[in-house]
Amino acid sequence: MVGILGKKLGMTQIFSEDGLAIPVTIVEAGPCKVVQVKTLENDGYSAVQLGFEKKPERLVNKPMMGHFRKHKVEPFRFLREFRDFPEEYCEVGKEVTVEVFEEGNIVKVIGISKGKGFQGVVKRHGFGGGPRTHGQSDRLRAPGSIGASAFPSRVIKGLRMAGRMGGKQVTVKGLTIVKIDKENNLLFIKGAVPGARNSLLIIRRQES
Repeated sequence: MVGILGKKLGMTQIFSEDGLAIPVTIVEAGPCKVVQVKTLENDGYSAVQLGFEKKPERLVNKPMMGHFRKHKVEPFRFLREFRDFPEEYCEVGKEVTVEVFEEGNIVKVIGISKGKGFQGVVKRHGFGGGPRTHGQSDRLRAPGSIGASAFPSRVIKGLRMAGRMGGKQVTVKGLTIVKIDKENNLLFIKGAVPGARNSLLIIRRQES
């Protein structure tokens, strides 16, 4: 299953031939380079390691620099592994560009969602909050009672409460590539994808 690494640039809209506005996310996808090819015999599983966004040597630590020199490739800021990659790309130094996709392809996009910090139950879980009247002054967005009665006399595990929100890996499936700009390595993907601007994305083609 072919894939590529990219960087989220932001959202805009493009217009179809019928004049309909299509919301799209612009992703700078690649070019990526194959840094390492893992095999069943040597590593216990088959995978291709792709590198994205070149990184100055002075910013690379010695263990990673040794990894890049061993495979005779320049340093990259991001490295990710892909399994089930097409055999024609299973060669160190091979370049992967947006040309591995076609307009109309269905893809899934993996990214880290925006971190929201510590949030209450109204924002985190959509709770309605308490009544706005009858003398309430500071309980409008409170969760309310959290305990059980005499049995089991404790808070049940997994109860929706306040806590850290966002900053987790999210996968969005069933997105369509509506336009490809090969000269500028851009993918125009219909809809929203996880992550903030300039965050790393993994784009993989979904098999129908």
